[in-house]
Amino acid sequence: MKALLCNEFGPAQNLKVEETAIPTPGPNEVCIKVRASGVNFPDILIVEGKYQFKPEFPFSPGAETAGEIYSLGENINNFKIGQKVIAMPGHGAFAEYCISPVKKLIPLNDNIDYDTASILPMVYGTTAHALIQRGKLKNGETLLVHGAAGGVGLAAVEIGKAMGANVIATASTDEKCQVAKEHGADHTINYSNGEFKETVKEMTDGKGADVIYDPVGGDIFDQSLRCIAWEGRLLVIGFTSGRIPSAPANLALLKSCDIVGVFWGAFVERTPNVNLENFQKIYEWIEQGYIKPRISMKVTLENALDAMNSIAERKIIGKAIVKI
Repeated sequence: MKALLCNEFGPAQNLKVEETAIPTPGPNEVCIKVRASGVNFPDILIVEGKYQFKPEFPFSPGAETAGEIYSLGENINNFKIGQKVIAMPGHGAFAEYCISPVKKLIPLNDNIDYDTASILPMVYGTTAHALIQRGKLKNGETLLVHGAAGGVGLAAVEIGKAMGANVIATASTDEKCQVAKEHGADHTINYSNGEFKETVKEMTDGKGADVIYDPVGGDIFDQSLRCIAWEGRLLVIGFTSGRIPSAPANLALLKSCDIVGVFWGAFVERTPNVNLENFQKIYEWIEQGYIKPRISMKVTLENALDAMNSIAERKIIGKAIVKI
């Protein structure tokens, strides 16, 4: 089979498409014939050796994928060869075949195509967990979404609307704000024009945002603590700005707010059945028209580096995928 292989940690430009053997699943694993795989920022970090998990060499990046089960390891009773699935292997999906633990598989509904399915885990799985289990978002609350034109940001806008929230979306350009609006945002803020904290307060009659979804970190996090509502929840999704912020404890005290970490990968490991319930909700929201994934770039395996570079340079609105 062909695979985009990482033989040593370093820049993504060092990756090469090579021929290698189709992997054999071990106990509680399956081998998947890959149809499409989502491209995400952690794919860059993992090949640079900057991710919390470091696979053995050689390995392929690619944390999420959709395809059919090609072969089964031992102890697999609830899946069968040929079944359509979504998988969250963590790495290995930029290849024609990949291995996934069975507890990181989700059965794929027949009415959802592989391209759409391939980008559901990392952005919609993370966001559903963030807003349902961690943020406990309620109907009628105000949700502030940062980086709203990126993959997780657009997912937060869509799921927030599906859950009945008033959604305020922030982004770095007017074009990106318009995209967020097209996906359901009630209000948008271009934070390149200056600080957004006062604008959020004005939009909420001085109350502030009940739930804040922050995949950016840095200065965005700092401002978020200053426009959060009483007993609000600030969801820590990631740090695409490059700076991991520190929270002044006095602000958390004065707002009686929660700063809530969202580690979806560990959540899937610990409670796969709850994750499965979240995906059933995601499927329902797709059928109801709330979720309309935006795939703005499709590349072949040989051109996967183009997608990874576009992610690194923040040129992607929505998601990019590798089609096998």
